[in-house]
Amino acid sequence: MTGKGRELADMMERRKVDILCVQETRWKGSKARNIGGGFKLFYHGVERKRNGVGIILKEQLVKSVLDVKRVSDRIMSLKLEVDGVILNVVSSYAPQVGCQLEDKEEFWSKMDEEVDGVPRKDRLMIGADFNGHVGEGNRGDEEVLGMYGVKDRNAEGQMVVDFAKRMEMAVVNMYFQKREEHRVIYKSGGRCTQVDYILSRRCHLKEIGDCKVLPGESVARQHRVVVCRMRVETKKRKRVKTEPMIRWWKLKEEDGCRQFREKLQQALGGSEELPEDWETAAKVVRETGKNVLGVSSGQRKEDKESWWWNEEVQESIQKKKAAKKKWDNQRDEGSRQEYCEASRIVKRMVAKAKAQAYDELYERLDSKEGVKDFYCLAKQRDRAGKDVQEVRLIKDRE
Repeated sequence: MTGKGRELADMMERRKVDILCVQETRWKGSKARNIGGGFKLFYHGVERKRNGVGIILKEQLVKSVLDVKRVSDRIMSLKLEVDGVILNVVSSYAPQVGCQLEDKEEFWSKMDEEVDGVPRKDRLMIGADFNGHVGEGNRGDEEVLGMYGVKDRNAEGQMVVDFAKRMEMAVVNMYFQKREEHRVIYKSGGRCTQVDYILSRRCHLKEIGDCKVLPGESVARQHRVVVCRMRVETKKRKRVKTEPMIRWWKLKEEDGCRQFREKLQQALGGSEELPEDWETAAKVVRETGKNVLGVSSGQRKEDKESWWWNEEVQESIQKKKAAKKKWDNQRDEGSRQEYCEASRIVKRMVAKAKAQAYDELYERLDSKEGVKDFYCLAKQRDRAGKDVQEVRLIKDRE
């Protein structure tokens, strides 16, 4: 994930992806952080540069989080309340083919436990790198699979099918007829396979409108992004009205204070004394404040973590994306080297942009504005690191 957060946010914004499950984040810790564009990453990892899972939410869903469960460095989940509907999202990363059987059994045991703990009435979606080949066709497994997989099934793929049967889940990827380029998820050394899957409850499969691979994205070197479109019938919620606020803090500025004093004196007919009637005095002060200082929208200012993002970084990412597309089409050594070099350039550009932005911030620390910016950034990061930002529901006593 290092250096890729803003790139993922950019992809989600362009592709209109609301929720993204990520694996192999390789970050140590159990935190949440803004990755830019209003998107927030919830992640969990035990060892640096090994395993790790996460879930990214768009800005409008961040306040909908009710609970975060970090089961292991291979499994985590979020519970959200979206317009009266409870949605549980699980991100998981299964042990690779060469891992010990005990590790695989422990992983699937924890997955069973996690899914069993989700009430049947709740929506449940799993986005996972299961490191298994389910294969093409569905003979004997029609209740959990569609027809449209890739190549043959292996032992790890059978574990995915068995899990889906136990939990009454459906492997969403398999139900939509697509050309192979929109089904192949993992490409390496001439091998084309399908190891990443999206699962939903069988009873909610009708809510899935489409599922496919995005071959043109370059956010991962070998894995491709799998997306599905889900339409849930929600309950209409009453919107909470927000009240605009007068920008009284501008009175701290010399120019704002002077203009306010002059306009207030004019409103009072040249007098420096306020009317004795409180309601009249308050009305005059408020009207003058609105006209001179202006009003805010009433909405809380959203945290902007990607303040270091610039045009050079954006251009380098576009070049990387073009190189990835060229490599996918040609699959030769020259195009692979070109893509690897483009990836290295993006990492350098991101590191350079961040370092430059921080240097500029440190230089401004001697000024009043610089100190203010520093404390605002610290406050934003503290707020962004919290899993649940506001209480949405209160559980009944059990």
